Amino acid sequence: MIHKKPFEQPISQEVSHVTQTLEDAGFEAYLIGGCVRDMLINRKPKDWDITTNATPEQIIGLFEKTFYENDYGTVGVVNEETEHEELKVIEVTPYRLESEYDDNRRPNSVKWSDNLESDLQRRDFAMNAIAYSVSHKTLVDLYNGQKDIKDKMIRTVGDPYDRFNEDALRILRAIRLAAELGFTINTQTQEAIKKTAHTLKNIATERIRDEFIRIIESKEPMRGLIMAHELGVLQYVAPEIEQGIGVEQNGDHIYTVWEHNLRALQHAANRDFALDVRIAALFHDVSKPETRRSLKEKNKYTFYGHDVVGSRVTRETMQRLKFPKKTTLEVSNLVRYHMFFSDIDKITLSAVRRIVRNVGPENVWKLMDVRACDRIGMGCPKEAPYRLRKYESMIEEAMRAPVSVQMLKIDGAKIMEVTQETPGPKIGHILHALFEETADNPENNNEMFLVKRAQELTVLPKNELEELSTKGKEKRGIKEEEELFEIRKRHHVK
Repeated sequence: MIHKKPFEQPISQEVSHVTQTLEDAGFEAYLIGGCVRDMLINRKPKDWDITTNATPEQIIGLFEKTFYENDYGTVGVVNEETEHEELKVIEVTPYRLESEYDDNRRPNSVKWSDNLESDLQRRDFAMNAIAYSVSHKTLVDLYNGQKDIKDKMIRTVGDPYDRFNEDALRILRAIRLAAELGFTINTQTQEAIKKTAHTLKNIATERIRDEFIRIIESKEPMRGLIMAHELGVLQYVAPEIEQGIGVEQNGDHIYTVWEHNLRALQHAANRDFALDVRIAALFHDVSKPETRRSLKEKNKYTFYGHDVVGSRVTRETMQRLKFPKKTTLEVSNLVRYHMFFSDIDKITLSAVRRIVRNVGPENVWKLMDVRACDRIGMGCPKEAPYRLRKYESMIEEAMRAPVSVQMLKIDGAKIMEVTQETPGPKIGHILHALFEETADNPENNNEMFLVKRAQELTVLPKNELEELSTKGKEKRGIKEEEELFEIRKRHHVK
């Protein structure tokens, strides 16, 4: 007999509508898996799963819009009206019984069951095997999952060797959940992971990549990757990273390459940087081990070209893991150019513009984020000293829209067309005169006004037009100085 414990939690109308519809039709309905676990730890669920004794055909017949595109009975109930992404599709799956697993990936066959208990016993971890009845406000916890949540412990349902041999991806999932939730993995489960890690070779690359991404996107990616290494798992995901273990560096680098890269990644997580910045932070020094050369001085090394080689290794690793081409290109470029020259006494705006062109205007600030992660990963107290802030101001100066006649909604060709003037200095004078009239009155920067005004300017005496042109040039200089002052002020530099 299943023992039910009271538990009350506010549930959105979109979710309760699905459970109530199933129950009104005479079926059972329970929330299950990660959404229940997240509710118990006061974490907002990222998705909603429901389990029931209804068959897929019966589920489909109860709802207006659904889709069913798998072999495991999961029906997606679609809510088009909601604005919340996690509520647009609610997955409903029949209670299931699974046969033997021959490939460490999927059961040989799946059968529907008529009782909740048989479904719970096939779940991966005890904390994910807790069911919640929305209508009765009760929990069903057959495997002490609530205690595991309280103890911040990850433990399989039943024998861990059985669970991991059924689906080897559960090995990575355990590590990912530990990194996301700050939990530990119990000893018996850890031992099973070590002995079954090799079965990850049977898992589709895309599934491994997705778990790897979620570890990197977690709150504690450094802890997750250290755990993956210690349990013998990382070698089946990204062995390139492990090459830095024990590889010492020079001078300001007080950590090994391995620890430096992990600390850089962790800082990216602490700052909630984008995924491509996090991956670049993890891989930015990945090729230091293979480019390291000893100097005559004791414990002194060079790492010439590690950025170039590292870019290639990063690209090859991401291609093997089947990352999207765009992400792969962006990350490998960030690794390639993370060693940009930043001596503010010698750097020029043209050199800064080259860096912007190399990584793209849309990625240059991500490159600065990678550099910040690199600094903190070295043990530096500040991610952006004066030198780096000055460089950032130069980037903004290099990227800003030119404060010049180029911003006008008219050009020399149009002026010649509407005034019948021939090419010559007069066209430039007209453009600068028009700029003077729009600099303080942006509403004048429209083609209708500018065409009419150009026709008026073209009949002015030469000296009067040149005087207006000079005022326009002076106004351009003032505007440019004002803009540069604001840029430098934002970056706290001179």
